[in-house]
Amino acid sequence: MPGPGEQLLEQLLSSAHAATAMELPALVQRFADAAGLDRVDVYLVDLQQRSLVPLADGPPVLGVDTSVAGSAYRAHALRVEELPQGRITTWLPLIDGAERLGVIGATAPAIDGALLRRCRMLASLLAMVITSKRSSSDSFARRTRSETMQLPAEMLRAFLPPRTIGNSRVISTAVLEPAYEIGGDVFDHSLTRSTLHLAILDAMGHNLASGLTTAVAMAGCRNARRAEAPLPELVDNIQQALAQWLPEQFCTGIFAQLGLAEGVLRWCNCGHPPPLLIRDHRVLDRALERQAQPPMGTPALLADVRWEVHEEALQPGDRVLMYTDGVTELRTGGGAEFGLERFTDSIIRATAAGESAPEALRQLIHSILDRQENQLRDDATLLLLEWCPPESG
Repeated sequence: MPGPGEQLLEQLLSSAHAATAMELPALVQRFADAAGLDRVDVYLVDLQQRSLVPLADGPPVLGVDTSVAGSAYRAHALRVEELPQGRITTWLPLIDGAERLGVIGATAPAIDGALLRRCRMLASLLAMVITSKRSSSDSFARRTRSETMQLPAEMLRAFLPPRTIGNSRVISTAVLEPAYEIGGDVFDHSLTRSTLHLAILDAMGHNLASGLTTAVAMAGCRNARRAEAPLPELVDNIQQALAQWLPEQFCTGIFAQLGLAEGVLRWCNCGHPPPLLIRDHRVLDRALERQAQPPMGTPALLADVRWEVHEEALQPGDRVLMYTDGVTELRTGGGAEFGLERFTDSIIRATAAGESAPEALRQLIHSILDRQENQLRDDATLLLLEWCPPESG
């Protein structure tokens, strides 16, 4: 027979199915009361991963980089915070698969092993419940936004997959800035049993037409991928769609596949900056640079381009970073172009600390944004994959 703790979680899960997003804090507090906790607070990370925002009214917003709760988020690990009046708060990350959603904080005079186990189960259950409800509720979006979303950004974010996906062999994670004003950049990633599929796209311009171009390209990519088309056919599918429906627009991009067992990366580069290979915390010079091909759109169609597939065998622990030119073409405070060399230096600093791929990427984009006082002239998208098969550990 299930114990009282398991019965509490079963009741919570049953109630959560019919609950709205903003009813979850009350359900969680019922669990806390029955389990002997003072309270359980649920926090979601904001869109730019700078703040942890409470799902319920009352608790304060917490900084990802300046709080104990933020440390639990950054490290994917339990953290304990001592409070006045002999209380402690145990912070646990909310993780759905590989994606970091936020944290929960369980406060009580003391938390023993049995109660900690129930809190871990609660965190796992809440992560799944939040993921299942956020696509059909505006409440989560309102809580995690600090600015008004522009229309092109709203349209493109509706197409985006989770920020991070992964399994025991690979992780893929991405960030997209300016978070509320993106116009023509998107990323995509998807996992099958044997392959990680990746795409990064950058449409001409920074307006609604750019967003429409990217949306068509993203749909063409997924349509061909789900039909198991090889990479050249996938690119050609996008090419034909753009030429037919948006003949005045063009789009650059990289479409890649990583074999999870052998670690072979295969990709097509359509007028996009070449990926960067990071090995042993160093960016290997020109390791993935190949002869450029034109962007997708009418010019490439008229030129009757044959899309080339490139290959590179990765080593365990290798990371591959894809980016849009909005990163390297941004201007520093003195007006000089940021450039690939400074970008490479920033990558090395972000990855040398031994952080996980999602945390290294979060720190990298924030270091770039902080140089620009959070003001970008163009979209800046980063997509980082890490191949780390179990036998390498």
